[in-house]
Amino acid sequence: MKITELFFTALRSLLTNRRRSILTVLGIVIGIASVITIISLGKGVEKATLKNLQASSSGKQSTVVDYYADDLNSTASGFEASDLALINASQTSFGLVKADIVSDNDGSAESEASINGADQNVTVKLLKHPSSDLEILSGHNISQNNIMLADPVALISKKLATSFYSSVNQALNTSVTINGISYQVIGVFKEDMGLDDVAISKTTYERSNNGEAGNKLKLTFNRGENVSKQTKKIVSLLNKQGSHHLQGSYEHMDMGAILKGVGSVINGLTYFISAIAGISLFIAGIGVMNMMYISVSERTQEIGIRLAIGASPKSILLQFLLEAVLLTGMGGVLGFGIGCGLAWLISLFLPFRAVVGLESFILAFGVSAIVGIVFGIFPARQASKKNLIDILK
Repeated sequence: MKITELFFTALRSLLTNRRRSILTVLGIVIGIASVITIISLGKGVEKATLKNLQASSSGKQSTVVDYYADDLNSTASGFEASDLALINASQTSFGLVKADIVSDNDGSAESEASINGADQNVTVKLLKHPSSDLEILSGHNISQNNIMLADPVALISKKLATSFYSSVNQALNTSVTINGISYQVIGVFKEDMGLDDVAISKTTYERSNNGEAGNKLKLTFNRGENVSKQTKKIVSLLNKQGSHHLQGSYEHMDMGAILKGVGSVINGLTYFISAIAGISLFIAGIGVMNMMYISVSERTQEIGIRLAIGASPKSILLQFLLEAVLLTGMGGVLGFGIGCGLAWLISLFLPFRAVVGLESFILAFGVSAIVGIVFGIFPARQASKKNLIDILK
């Protein structure tokens, strides 16, 4: 019997007992849907976690190199124009698009300041927005307008004001010079545990320093470059020839390796949970086997007639095996659709979106087909081994 005839014969047999077939396939649908839902959400978590590893919309990738001075009290910046020239000289070999010095990246900077004619090492708080955490004792706070216009205005702490002036009020409208730029003092604030001495606009600070010095270097690479490998080369070069390599060290945190490790852990957890959910497929497989055994016993007369008209035991085995695979295959396709829909619905309430790929469909259909073969082979073999003489008796 041709494979197409076997297919339609198996399909007609399943449709003859629709209710039983539907109830049997329900276990496969639930199992596959559970696995696909978990894997799709797991892939969504992985994609969101590894987002920083992906290239930008233009295909470019970036990373950051930090400078750490051996002298913790040093206010000298680790990166200067000479470092940019050193890196740019080998820009092509590194696959670099550009290198930029970042003057500050964590909201504060150590700097040397001149207050009332005296030099002082200060901690500068860089404001992206007006700070409500600062308690103004005299004068007024830096406004959003000051920040947007990059006005050279500053707030100083009560400690600095009383150290260099007779009172906090006398400090108002004076100037404080930071890195050669003069800022007008418009207010005095109460120290927050003494951590900050001066507060200025981050925009003003970065514009006034023209990105010529800082302790962070942002590297932008071409599409497809091995960012970790190339950054290590640049760090090695800086530690040998950098402007301050004798006073400190240049370091790079390989976020790529860290995030890939996180991704592997997420993948492991996803597949572990999926395996637990897949136990329902084993239970469903037993249900398929039970149904097929019942079907074989009920259709003894049909098997006898087919053997009598010349059907081979092999064709009998293939027909019943095909019925089991059709049953689980339909369950796999249905389960895949339901799983995708469920994952999408759940992801609407999460900060990431479920990811469904072709491999998920192949997994759903492949696993369901394997379940059909594994749990359908024994009933099919029993059907193929029936003896015509015994059936006629």
